[in-house]
Amino acid sequence: MQARIYQPSRSAMQSGTAKTMSWILEFVPSSARKLDPLMGWTSSSDTRSQVQIAFDTQEAAVAYAKENDLAYQVLASNKRRIIKRRRGYAENFAYERRETWTH
Repeated sequence: MQARIYQPSRSAMQSGTAKTMSWILEFVPSSARKLDPLMGWTSSSDTRSQVQIAFDTQEAAVAYAKENDLAYQVLASNKRRIIKRRRGYAENFAYERRETWTH
């Protein structure tokens, strides 16, 4: 069984970093998904593709994979660059702006 260990990225619907600090272990699907001709749903005969296990640290996820003799691959995460502005959002509407501001 092949497993992936990664840190999830934030969704497009959130601006913060909630639910991005944990590490996820999930199994690589062993069979392709199929399209159901009647309902149009996608399905798979591989039930392990539904399993996701969350860990607090990467080391804990790797230790779990080693204990259970799982072949694993750790995927590097792209850290978000924090943009700090001197005066924050109010800077957009300052009277002393030197450059023009448009949408």
